[in-house]
Amino acid sequence: MMGFGLESQAKQSQAKLNARRREFGSFLRSRRERLVPADVGLADGFRRRTQGLRREEVALLAGIGTTWYTWLEQGRAVRASAEVLSAIAAALRLDQAEKRHLFVLNGQPLPDPPPAGPEQVEEPLRRMLESLVGQPAYVLGRRWDVLAWNHAAKILFGDYSRLQGDERNIMHMVFANKRHRSLLVDWNALAVTSLAMFRADSARYAGDPDFERLIETLTRSSLEFRRWWPKHEVQRSLSSKKRIEHPVGGRMVFEYTSFSVTDHADMKLVVYTPLDQERTAEKLQRLLKPVRPNRLGSRPAPPPASLR
Repeated sequence: MMGFGLESQAKQSQAKLNARRREFGSFLRSRRERLVPADVGLADGFRRRTQGLRREEVALLAGIGTTWYTWLEQGRAVRASAEVLSAIAAALRLDQAEKRHLFVLNGQPLPDPPPAGPEQVEEPLRRMLESLVGQPAYVLGRRWDVLAWNHAAKILFGDYSRLQGDERNIMHMVFANKRHRSLLVDWNALAVTSLAMFRADSARYAGDPDFERLIETLTRSSLEFRRWWPKHEVQRSLSSKKRIEHPVGGRMVFEYTSFSVTDHADMKLVVYTPLDQERTAEKLQRLLKPVRPNRLGSRPAPPPASLR
């Protein structure tokens, strides 16, 4: 029975693979047929019976063999490298979405170039961030800089606007900011895991001046960072819970969730959802209540800022 089950699974896997190959070939053919020679700088000969480009023309533009390209369109069991797929995408004038689709159908990740330049948090994302009234949340950039945050995050972690430059970076806050470090009950385990995740995320930016400056700063200012960074540990996931010791609210426990932001490589939305433990939701709501003047018209002292 077990052998029959494994055989059945193998057949299903092969059927899915064959279906994806057929879809891959059909997609190539549809992109080829929408082009004419003039679109790619080729002369349009007489008595052209083929709709769009010929297969040999695509192969010529991509720098591959005609027979091999024909096999790809026919959905045969041949596998193209990332370089060949990129060449075919360029030959067929695919846009970024079409190129990504081509790679997905071939079972390969798209080799996106590392983004550069300033990062912008668009207004729809900012509005969604503010709508998370009972959930502290912020947006991280490619270097783990805090780009935007909501009121709940400010109340829980402190006012990010008071931090400048590298100070407003999660790794800097974890390793070089004493007040932020004091918030993290399980600092040692969290710091080790965060460092491994940061190294994995920063691999594609090796040599980037902003990353190198941050790493040099943390190497100078944190003994733990200086010890752990040379170990080259990498990790892709973080524990789903974080225990916070707030100077006013006390002990709280949150579920930590990270979401990738569509169309923004390496930008993440991070959300902290209060859990039942330690009456976290109740404590957070008390912190979020607006401060009202007392009978004499004065205002109570605000909670101490926890970021500086």
